[in-house]
Amino acid sequence: MSETSNPDRLIVVGVIKGAHGVRGDVRVKSFTADPDDVFTYGALVDEGGKPVLTPVSARPGKDHFIVRPKEQKQKEDWDGLRGTLLHVPRAQLPDTEDDEFYIEDLVGLKVYSGGSEPAGRVKAVQNFGADDLLEVRLSVGGDTVLVPFTLADVPTVDLAAGRVVIPTLEDWAAPAEEGDRAD
Repeated sequence: MSETSNPDRLIVVGVIKGAHGVRGDVRVKSFTADPDDVFTYGALVDEGGKPVLTPVSARPGKDHFIVRPKEQKQKEDWDGLRGTLLHVPRAQLPDTEDDEFYIEDLVGLKVYSGGSEPAGRVKAVQNFGADDLLEVRLSVGGDTVLVPFTLADVPTVDLAAGRVVIPTLEDWAAPAEEGDRAD
């Protein structure tokens, strides 16, 4: 079973932002397309699969939700969990359409660039505030490169075959020319 088809693989759906007040409520920022969906998956777990937060109810805040959790913790305990990523198993997420996928499904896919052998693997999908970037670990040398995740740069995503095609991967992997560097 490939890493992308593993139904037990944990997918990040939100993050704890700290306590809300002193009555045990907690602030949660949702990463799901429909922000309310984060509360439909049951217990939210940490990266090790340990339950962290089981939402009983939630109401919108400014850029987050205020959650009444099943777990009884003090304000200091929730504040201590600030920044904890909340996950659910991949199997709990809704199925996608044929031409859709979850960004996390790209991690682990082989990267091809014009040859019959993989040129690398997708290590991660990054977003530093603009658009998504595929972080590719190259087969030769083990370096990583960032490639814009656009239709022009990544024209083929084939989850069934476990691969993506980046025709110009060598352009992204080439060292910068002297004139290309910012001073």
